[in-house]
Amino acid sequence: MTDANTATVAATEVAPAPAQGGGEEARSLWSDAWRQLRRNPLFWISAALILIFLLMAFIPQLFTRIDPTSGSLRHVRESMSGEHWFGTDKQGRDIYARTIYGARASIIVGVLTTLSTTIVGGALGIFAGYLGGWLDALLMRVTDIFFAIPMLLGGILFMASFPSNANTSYWVVVGKVVLVMTVFGWPGIARLMRSAVLQVKSLEYVQAARALGAGPGRIILGHVLPNAVAPVIVVATINLGAYIATEASLSFLGIGLVPPTISWGVAISDALDTVRTSPHILLFPSLFLSLAVLAFILLGDAIRDALDPKSR
Repeated sequence: MTDANTATVAATEVAPAPAQGGGEEARSLWSDAWRQLRRNPLFWISAALILIFLLMAFIPQLFTRIDPTSGSLRHVRESMSGEHWFGTDKQGRDIYARTIYGARASIIVGVLTTLSTTIVGGALGIFAGYLGGWLDALLMRVTDIFFAIPMLLGGILFMASFPSNANTSYWVVVGKVVLVMTVFGWPGIARLMRSAVLQVKSLEYVQAARALGAGPGRIILGHVLPNAVAPVIVVATINLGAYIATEASLSFLGIGLVPPTISWGVAISDALDTVRTSPHILLFPSLFLSLAVLAFILLGDAIRDALDPKSR
């Protein structure tokens, strides 16, 4: 995080580059970061994996025409074959189709949780860092209270207190999981944003804008936020993979997403009692879950390296 914050401060100190070949425009932090990303093979690998998972989540028909909810007791626990590439589960359902369709719930939960934690934590961090005073002290103490509660433990307590069942609406189940992870996930973003804002707001161009009569809203949106958001983007990208893993953990325990909702966590939970006799039922959902988490972590690492001036 320290390196990412350094990159944020560096963004405020970018000076126009000397004109070359008749007048070259000054390069910003983001244009330099993009040039750095394009040369990083990990970025392209992670981006390709994420694109595949997004297509699986939103256009699963590109990968399979099999109904993931239909099963036959005549094909229970079948091994991999030409008809069923990943085999079948204990209810005779096609594992390949369920793995493809399982990406939707997991990706949606991860993306919505990342957006909500970034918005909530970012807004509170900006207000605390820019306004300071008693508001800063109050918000940071509230942040410390929520930060002290582990997300997984908080999620278990919340979801066990408000359980879902087979009759619960799909979006209600997803919304509950997103809500509980947002409640316990925003403090880290808030603290990081506050730290970045404290560094940026004391710089000369912010002081100049204030001296010229710019209001707090214009200063925050036009000067502070663009130069303080870089470390938040890095951490949010890495957190997205962590949120997918947390959703899978809650679903594995039977208190997150529940059947008939299809997700990798639900599939892993269903495969536990057959892991010795039919390990392929557990293998493929676990493999795709691990690849998705790894892809977002690699993307976050690539963005962090691109925004770090020391790596150039």
